[in-house]
Formats: sequence, C-alpha cells, structure tokens
Amino acid sequence: MDAGLAPKVPLKKTVAKVVEIYHPRTWREKGLWWTAGLFLGTYLVIVIVLGIIWSRTPGQFDVKQYALELVGNDEANLVPGTVTTATAIGQVRTLLDKPGGYLTNDIFPPGVYVDNMPNWEFGALTELRDLASALRNDFSRAQTQSVEDPDLQVAEPRFNYDSQSWILPSSESEYRTGAEAVERYLARLYDANDEDGQFFARADNLTIYLGVVAKRLGSLAQRLSYAPGQTHLDTSLAGEPSAVKSTQAVSDKLLIETKTPWLEIDDVFFEARGYTWALLHSLKAIEVDFASVLEDKNATVSVQQIIRELENTQKTIWSLLILNGTGFGPMANHSLIMASYISRANSAIIELRELLVRG
Repeated sequence: MDAGLAPKVPLKKTVAKVVEIYHPRTWREKGLWWTAGLFLGTYLVIVIVLGIIWSRTPGQFDVKQYALELVGNDEANLVPGTVTTATAIGQVRTLLDKPGGYLTNDIFPPGVYVDNMPNWEFGALTELRDLASALRNDFSRAQTQSVEDPDLQVAEPRFNYDSQSWILPSSESEYRTGAEAVERYLARLYDANDEDGQFFARADNLTIYLGVVAKRLGSLAQRLSYAPGQTHLDTSLAGEPSAVKSTQAVSDKLLIETKTPWLEIDDVFFEARGYTWALLHSLKAIEVDFASVLEDKNATVSVQQIIRELENTQKTIWSLLILNGTGFGPMANHSLIMASYISRANSAIIELRELLVRG
C-alpha cells in the first residue's frame, strides 16, 4: 500500500465508529440513559470548546484604513473627525460582531459561565461611552452655547444603556441603534454641506477628553495594584487644611487596607485590558484628526509614546491563569505588570494635557 494513503485508514475507522455511536439503532440497543449521557457529553464538549474560542480577545484594526472604507475609499473624504468617528463605530462593531457576539448579557452556556470576555467588553464599552460623550459634548460643538448634533444626541444615551439587558430591548439592539446614529453623523461630516455635521479639532476639546481618560486609567491602575494587597495612609484630604469629606476619619494618619478579592483579580485585569484596547484605537485616531494641533504644540511624539505604552497592555498572555503573587515573590504578578503599563500611560497623558494647555 502507498505510504501516503496509510493515515486515511484509521481516519475512516474513526469516522465510521462515530457514525455508529450516533446511529438511532445504537441508541435503542444501549438504552435511554446511555443515549442521554451521550448527548449531554456532546453538549458539554461543544460548550467548552465554544467558551474557549469566544474567550479570545479581538485583535487591533487599522483606524485610518477602517475610516477610509466607511467614507467610500476616497482620501478626500478623510476630513478632520472622520477617523475618530469611524473608530467609535469600529469599537461598537467589534463588541457586537466578534466571535460569539456580545456576551455580557448572555443567560445560556457558554456565555453565562465565561467571565473574562464580559469584563473585557465592559472595559471597552467604558471607553466607547467616554468617546461618545466627548463627540457629543466637545468635539462636535464650537462652544458651550452651540447646539448639540442631533445624531450624537441619539447615540450617546444608547451606548449608556444597561450592559446586561438581554430582552426588551436588548443591549445589542440599543448599541446598534447608537452605531447607526454615529454612522449618520459620519456621513454628514464629509458631505458638501458646510452647515451640517462638524468636528472641531481644538486643543481645549482634546484636553477635556484626556482629563476623563486620565481618571479612568488612574482608577484602573489603583485597582490592579490592590491585587496583592497593600496598606497606605489616607491622603484624600492632603494639601488643603479646610477640606472635608462626608465621613470623617478618626485620624489623619489612619491606615487603610486595600486588597482586591481573589475571585475578582482576573475580572479587573480583563476590564483594564478591554479599556486600554479601545483607548489605544481612540488615541491612534486622535493622532490623525488632531495632527495639526499636536504638531503646533509639539506634542505628536507624546501621543506616540502613550500609544506605545498602551500597546504593551495588549501583548499575548502566555499563562492559562491570571497570576498574582506577592510583590517580589516567585510567582508572576500580571496585575502589577498591567498597572505599570497603565500608570506610565496615565503619567504621559497628564503631561500631554499640561503641554496642550501651556502650548
């Protein structure tokens, strides 16, 4: 027999065996319980395999190329604002159309037991909401007294809809409605009507958006650093003698113990990974749309450095589990590594904001 045909023999036997097992004749011979066990085992295997596939986080997309496709593959249509707006659309579509679709509101397996992807989705959704808010309140308005864009007025509340609603209406339907509204705004950006949709690439608008981003990154970095547990002083009122808060501390040197619960460590990690994935695309888009502003402030390289730090957060995870040993212990601490990347990006964003203000 030809050596090249040898592997086909066991394959044929295997296929024949599988067909025999699932043949109705076999069910009658083996009985009801055997048949029920067979189908239950098959169902569990399918659910586990789908869960593994659906847990893979999406890759990155080229924001400029994506925008070019949405505006008809015409470079002349890439007016300021089109790349940022198209990026928001790309973020929504990724959330809804990735393998498995949107999983946060799933009530059946495998979506109901997969927790890393829903946390990733929430992180990405948080940045999408921040970007949609900036588009509605800042980027599309010439000044505080100007009228809101009608399509962005529709889109932003849709993206802020409950992320866990699965029926009447579902989260997916609301987010798709929001994406459609942003698409209408995008179409009006590059049309010939100069009285229609507008995008104002100004330093003050960008500064406001970056202020929100800095707070998000600061919060994520703190939550990630709490993974191994730490004790610190209460500095919430430091620097202002007359400052007060709703619940007064017993002492201004009160020690605070902070530690992320063990079962929530991977949740925070993947939420941070989702947020930084979306933010990475947003900043790449901003680098294009605000190119003249960044060049005038000599801040282009600062944005590029932030992007490099955020790209580090998207590196491949070579561990089956998110490990968090003690600070200098023998076990890897993925949360502290992620916190390090995010903290450096946050520090660079704070410096960028100061640079945009000072000029």
